Amino acid sequence: MSARNPGTKFDLEHISKVRVNTQAVLKRAQHIQGQKIPTKQWQAAWLLKAVTCIDLTTLAGDDTPSNIHRLCLKAIQPVEHNLLKKMDMQDKVTTAAVCVYPSRVADAAILLEAANSNIPVASVATGFPAGQTPLETRLQEVRMAVADGATEIDIVINRTLALTGQWEAMFDEICQFRMACGNAHMKTILAVGELGTFTNVYKASMVAMMAGSDFIKTSTGKEAVNATYSVAIVMARAIRSYYLSTGYKVGFKPAGGIRTAQEALVWLTLIKEELGNDWLCPHLFRLGASSLLTDIERQIYHHVTGHYAAYNELPMA
Repeated sequence: MSARNPGTKFDLEHISKVRVNTQAVLKRAQHIQGQKIPTKQWQAAWLLKAVTCIDLTTLAGDDTPSNIHRLCLKAIQPVEHNLLKKMDMQDKVTTAAVCVYPSRVADAAILLEAANSNIPVASVATGFPAGQTPLETRLQEVRMAVADGATEIDIVINRTLALTGQWEAMFDEICQFRMACGNAHMKTILAVGELGTFTNVYKASMVAMMAGSDFIKTSTGKEAVNATYSVAIVMARAIRSYYLSTGYKVGFKPAGGIRTAQEALVWLTLIKEELGNDWLCPHLFRLGASSLLTDIERQIYHHVTGHYAAYNELPMA
């Protein structure tokens, strides 16, 4: 990770003045989607870059230790070794992290330690996905996940506070979550599909960063609307503004509904254009996904062999 964002004092005056031009955002998002994406070997290289930025995730009600075991093994070797060898890739390729529920953190941490892997374990917390449990319960959930080995915590904001304009109360809660995280890096999920307006998204982004978030994240993946390019532009502009005023780089994580290699390439393009090359690394950019890796591996297989294979024909890690 880059130098941690220490946060700033709460600035209600700045938050109150925020207004977002919706039409300009939508026009910019349309432009991003129309950009040419890399082809051939450049596309393969970008897809490998995307792999290294994935938080490989399972957040299912039927998660078991064996599911987590398979997830961790896939994170350690997300792309078949023979495919990497044919691409003349000498560097080890892993995903950026594995992301699980708090009750499964210990399973992941034990497996990764036994495999001598330094892949971080991320845990959702604070009453994920709704964030409606009592504050002390949410704080205790963070502490327990950290104690079990999580080095990254994906918290969710209390959307009620954002929707009713209680920005200082939201700031105070996130500050408490940051303290509970200790040395673990904190990603703050805004649940943008439930915030109503781009202006609310921008304000929530700024409040989260003021409170010391290391990343801001679009969604839990459980909302009706999750990561969109337009909302990402709003969040990226907030990140840029915060960096220009404080000197601290905050990371960005889109999550929810990102399933294809083509979409991953658009996300990388968006980050490159809106925030610059410094953000094109797992320290400052993550893709929250569970099925995206499947399609990326299919595209890499096609690049290497010249034809597509059904997923069940692919060599599995």
